[in-house]
Order: sequence, then C-alpha cells, then structure tokens
Amino acid sequence: MKIGCPAEVKPQEFRVGLTPNAAREAVAHGHEVLIESGAGAGAGFEDGAYEGAGARIVPAAAEIFAEAEMIVKVKEPQAGERKQLREGQVLFTYLHLAPDPEQTRDLLDSGVTAIAYETVTDERGGLPLLAPMSEVAGRLAPQMGAWTLQKANGGRGVLMGGVPGVGPARVLVIGGGVVGTHAARIAAGMGAEVTVLDRSLPRLRYLDDTFAGAFRNGYSSTGLVAELLPQADMVIGAVLIPGAAAPKLITRAQLADMKPGAALVDVAIDQGGCFETSKATTHENPIYAVDGIMHYCVANMPGAVARTATIALGNATMPHVLALADKGWRKACEEDPHLLAGLNTHAGHLTYYAVGHALGIDVLSPTMALRQ
Repeated sequence: MKIGCPAEVKPQEFRVGLTPNAAREAVAHGHEVLIESGAGAGAGFEDGAYEGAGARIVPAAAEIFAEAEMIVKVKEPQAGERKQLREGQVLFTYLHLAPDPEQTRDLLDSGVTAIAYETVTDERGGLPLLAPMSEVAGRLAPQMGAWTLQKANGGRGVLMGGVPGVGPARVLVIGGGVVGTHAARIAAGMGAEVTVLDRSLPRLRYLDDTFAGAFRNGYSSTGLVAELLPQADMVIGAVLIPGAAAPKLITRAQLADMKPGAALVDVAIDQGGCFETSKATTHENPIYAVDGIMHYCVANMPGAVARTATIALGNATMPHVLALADKGWRKACEEDPHLLAGLNTHAGHLTYYAVGHALGIDVLSPTMALRQ
C-alpha cells in the first residue's frame, strides 16, 4: 500500500502523522511511504531521517493526496486538504466531527473512508489513540493556566504554589478521566490546592486510593460546580463523551460568580468546548477575556510540545497503521471491532452514531459499511 503523510497545515501545528520509526516499520512490511518535505521538521525529524528509513520525500502535499491509498495525519483535514480526498482512499487521523458540520459534509462529499483516532476503542473500553494526547494536554493544562493567571496576561496575578504566608491557587478540575487525572497531578505538584469532580463513583474511589489525598474530589453536579466556582482561581474543563459534542458545564451567567482574572482552560475545545463562552484559539493568540474571566482554548494544545506528542502518538497509532496497510481497511476492521469503532465516514455515509445525533445526519452502521 502507498501510505502518505503530508505536513500539517493547521496554524501552529508542529506534530507529524508518522515518525521515521513508523515509516521504517511500514517499509519493512513491504509498503511505500511518501512524506512531504519538511513534514517532520517541527517535531525534530528531518527529511534525511525519513529517507534513511526508506521513505520517499515528495515536494508537495498535492502529490501525496493524489498518489497515496492511505493518508495518515494528526489534525483534522483543513478545507484545502478535504478537496483533495477521494472515494476509495483511507484517511486516518483525529477528526472531532461532532462540533464541525462543515468538515463532516466535506468528508461525506469526498466519499473518503475516514477512521478517527479519537473513537478507536480497546478491550478495556478505553480510547487508546486519544489517551496519549489526553495525557499531554492534561499535563499542559495547569502549565498554560498558570501562564494565563499571570497579571501581564490579564489574569489574577496568582502563583500556583503560593509562598510562605500566602496561600496557593485553587484549581477546580471538571472531569476525572485521563485529562483530568494528569491535570490534577501536575497542578498539585505545582503546589496548588486541587479539587477534581467526576460523575463516576468508581473513578472517584480510584483517584482517592491512588493519589492518597494529593487532591480532593467530589461527585460532579450542577450544584457543586456552582458552589466551588466562586472559590476557584483556575478551572480546567476535562470532560469527554467519545465522538460527541462536549456538554456545556459553565454558563456565561456563571462567570459573574468567579473571581476577576480567574482562568478557564478548556481541554475539550476540540469537541466544541465545555464552557458556554469557549471558542477555539491558537498558540499564536491563545487567550481572550469574557466578562473579566480569562479563557485558554487552544484546539491543538499538544502541538506546543510537538516532539514529545508526536512520539507518544506514533507509539499508539503504529500498530493500527500497519494493520490497515497490511490487511486493507475492510479486513482490518472486520478482525478488530475496536478499530471498526473508529470508522466515521465511508463512501458518502456517516458511520458514527454520536456524530449523527449531534448534527442531525442519518447514520449507516459500521458493519453495513463493511459490506459496501
């Protein structure tokens, strides 16, 4: 199979879909790998590393989209990229379709078979291709929130760990999954006073047992969020409904209850955001204020640490890339129901229920798509 990896074109996105090691593995399996010149530079992988792995460097993305049978990326294809996709081609990348009707329509019009990293599952019910970036984003969230809290950036001017005689920042983490757990660990490690909210009692017990009181936790409810919000210097939104739009947990009206200059860090922004006032930002212009409350809503947070994030993502995606290339997408998905769970579009049909529910589009079951 011809596997193509174009450079990412989303603003300030420095990750790359294939590492040289992944390219080497694919070539060893008998596949041809095409890499756009400079695609890996932002993550510290030069063209020579890919050539040494047996990949072919091509000068422009158009050649990759025209030749490759499978496109491997990191972020969702941008408008210009979507125009180059075609029926019979496989796209393997993050998609986050539920809050993005324009992208969804373009993918359906193209006929491409799109498999989304964020909806591939595993035997434990986890999301193994989302988890590495959730870990990265979770660990970055308190760091970015601490920067947002600096007075020069419009924040309250509060130091996360405080100093002797001055109390630490109070951090509220909504969501106790992968993102929330890593965010709480880092925030607590920075010396902040941390509370994590979740709606799973087993998860709350796990957090309590594992972290032995390093941070508090509570059962997430509208009432408890309203109670804790006025006390918080920083709120980290870390909720996830796989493949679906994120629920809105804090309304604009509630911003009036918060401390002036407090920071909202929305890690769910890829799925539409979990704060009513959230809108996607970039690394170049990451923050904005609404009613005196600072918002950090960068839609590709892990891109800030591109090398770490690229290697972590590559470790997770490589087995699936090889399975798709070795067997073809149909056989690979027939043999692996967890990979089939990643199928979002095929031949003009939407194949993921949560996206169809969010956007009001009819859905073809993935098993029916396999027969087409």
